[in-house]
Amino acid sequence: MPMNKRKDRDQYKRIYSFFAAIVLLGIFTAAFGWVWYECYSDTILLPFYRRGNWVMIAIYVVLMLLFSSVFGGLKTGYLKRTDSFYSQSLSMLCVNVVTYFQVSLIARDFVDAIPFVLMTLGDIAVLPLWILVTNKLYFSLYPPRRLVIIYGERAAADLVTKMSRRVDKYMICESVSASQSWTEMQEAIDRYEGVILCDMPGQIRNDILKYCFAAKVRVYVAPKISDIIIRGAEEIRLFDTPLLLCRNGGLSLEQRFVKRIFDLTFAVLLGVVCLPISLIVALCIKLEDGGPVLYKQKRLTIDDKVFEVYKFRSMIQNAEANGPQLATETDSRITKVGRVLRKCRLDEIPQLLNILRGDMSVVGPRPERPELALQYEETMPEFDFRLRVKAGLTGYAQVTGLYDTVPYDKLKMDMMYIEQYSLLLDLRIIMMTLKIALFPGESNEEASRHEQQHINSTPTHEKEN
Repeated sequence: MPMNKRKDRDQYKRIYSFFAAIVLLGIFTAAFGWVWYECYSDTILLPFYRRGNWVMIAIYVVLMLLFSSVFGGLKTGYLKRTDSFYSQSLSMLCVNVVTYFQVSLIARDFVDAIPFVLMTLGDIAVLPLWILVTNKLYFSLYPPRRLVIIYGERAAADLVTKMSRRVDKYMICESVSASQSWTEMQEAIDRYEGVILCDMPGQIRNDILKYCFAAKVRVYVAPKISDIIIRGAEEIRLFDTPLLLCRNGGLSLEQRFVKRIFDLTFAVLLGVVCLPISLIVALCIKLEDGGPVLYKQKRLTIDDKVFEVYKFRSMIQNAEANGPQLATETDSRITKVGRVLRKCRLDEIPQLLNILRGDMSVVGPRPERPELALQYEETMPEFDFRLRVKAGLTGYAQVTGLYDTVPYDKLKMDMMYIEQYSLLLDLRIIMMTLKIALFPGESNEEASRHEQQHINSTPTHEKEN
């Protein structure tokens, strides 16, 4: 397809995704509307008139949009089909549960849940068909984008591998070294629909960005740490000169106060909800080998403070008698109960105590072991930047990264969280954590295995020239 025609067609991507989302929302809303009118509207103590019924349906639509935006299930062509199914299923399930309690509150009693259960099953049955049809049409209209990757001193094999997992979206056709002449790079850019820029000298990257901007060529940039810091900058003006102010102090006093109140509230509420689960987990651990239920380990939090993190024990007793070491996928030290706990992240529940004590937040960079942090800092001096905020029970890197995400990329994601912090972002990460807990992808054991593999192969700190 000629590039100019492809660019014209790309303008309608958002419109296509919008109408595809409208179709699914219309189906879900119609199903709820029918269930509401047939099963509930006339059975409440004071039946609603016409406008009241419309308000109930409108609230359902708003809830569906809210949860779908959090989990990203309506983004046609963005997620893999299985991930899209998991995301939208969870969105729909949350909305239906909330709506059921809403209807029960209006009726001042628990209403019959059977209609909601049948409606949910019907929604789940429709969802795969919608995903299949909309994705097939989307990728027939928008085939994989042909790209060229330009890299600096380090090869971009890891990035190429990750993008190759989405052959439905990206087709990397050529790689060019930034050491080649400007004419060669320009000719390569002109042959394709987009450019991927990896780590390279700043002047070359600036020249490529300006050239692509002038030619209206799409650019995918692997950011430097300095880029992420600038993203969190505040825009100010000195008379007629624009400036970007990077405060570089972590969270403000007001943000820390709001975050602490949120942490305490969340930890207490979740602790109450998880109490029965915790008792069952503790019993299972005790019955398996009779050892202690909890496990303590030294970790790092804000300002390099060392604290003891609590976990449900998922390994045999004295698992680190020969010194600290990361778990592997087939690690014999992990107990049978421990494998289940790690997969569903239930071993992290005791960290609610760390949150109450003030050592951790609900959301933040995952606490690292001091020994591993020292190893990372040998090749990444910036690794300490992530300790500008408290360590978290969950984090941005955990909900957006993959099992083989290298520590350098995790650092970037943690920095993006710090620089873009908001309470809304915390809520979004918490909801994404719920999705991962219910639909676990790659196991925590695999994450540990790949993290250990990358300790010695982690790229050295970037050159900001």
